[in-house]
Amino acid sequence: MPIMTLPTSQFSIPTRIRFGHGEVNNLPQHLDFIGASNPLLVTDPGMLQTRACQQVREILDASPHSWGLFGQVLPNPTEDNVDQAAELFQKGKHDALIALGGGSAIDVAKAVAIRVSYEGALEDFVPAPPGAPPLPPSIAIPTTAGTGSEVGRSSVIILRKTGRKGVLFDPRLMPAIALIDPDLTLDLPPKLTAATGMDAFTHCFESYVSNVFHPIADSIAFGGLDLVIRNLTAAYKDGQNREARGYMMIAAMMGALAFQKDLGAAHSMAHPLSSISGLHHGFANAVVLPYVMEYNRGSQVEKFARVAGLFDPKTVLLTCEEASHLVVEKVRKLNAALDIPSSLKAAGVQEADLDALAEGAFKDGCHETNPRPCTLEDFKQLFRKAFNG
Repeated sequence: MPIMTLPTSQFSIPTRIRFGHGEVNNLPQHLDFIGASNPLLVTDPGMLQTRACQQVREILDASPHSWGLFGQVLPNPTEDNVDQAAELFQKGKHDALIALGGGSAIDVAKAVAIRVSYEGALEDFVPAPPGAPPLPPSIAIPTTAGTGSEVGRSSVIILRKTGRKGVLFDPRLMPAIALIDPDLTLDLPPKLTAATGMDAFTHCFESYVSNVFHPIADSIAFGGLDLVIRNLTAAYKDGQNREARGYMMIAAMMGALAFQKDLGAAHSMAHPLSSISGLHHGFANAVVLPYVMEYNRGSQVEKFARVAGLFDPKTVLLTCEEASHLVVEKVRKLNAALDIPSSLKAAGVQEADLDALAEGAFKDGCHETNPRPCTLEDFKQLFRKAFNG
């Protein structure tokens, strides 16, 4: 019998991760660690009104560091949005970035690092051209448990050239430090808790069933799924549940680490649902995921069955085929428990946009690692099913 060889894979995590309740209070020491004396704080208008942002501003005011503020990050950030922040960074002669908020704020900070260091178009930085200058260091402080962008190698921005969400991908975009403080999420509203939590679930699930060989990412993704299944509804029902909030922050981080393996068709659908229909990214993922799971189920029966076991250990009594069907229904029930609608129509998507959404999804690169190939016609059918419910 010939000896089989395994495919190649890669995994990188240069980010220094600091997790703990109250960890944000150590921000000045972390700024010293990265050699920053004049950072720019990047956040969004909603965050500016929160207790978490006020706490960070007070910590910075009490520190010996100078600092500036850009508080206009958009929910689905554009290249123009990045340019505004980059202009402020340069005018203020800042030397580092602090990203405070969800994935949008962290993604903008990453893109600003490119813009102030590289004269070409944002999309031309992927991958970094030979001789590209070093990027200013950054500290990411997530206030949602969803994107995991604080440990991610990418930034998702609506690009001027295409009008679509583009993924800027390079390991150098990873923040120098991720400060993961669950206490910053205690005031997160239930609706946003649900949407960001299902974003973390989708990251873990799509990474786990992706057709890429990556045992490390598989293990991390599976562990992340377990944490979401056991803690998301608890965090949704009681935002002050510090244990559930903490585990959800860890799950979000694990999801982002896992999708170094890449994602799938749900993310390809979610991206145009944000740029065209204006849906929150995690919310869009949550609505379409059960439909994509139905589409993919037959290509990853054993992995689907393993995830079913996280929802209900009794599935060991079922065949893999039976358990793989069950997990799709379990995700539908999880969405229902989080008050997430079961159709795109109920989510406010316009039927007239379905063809444009399908075309946007087909052009998106995430489905290239989906376990089952997707044609344009496949996406049209998926969007139609997801719209009708």
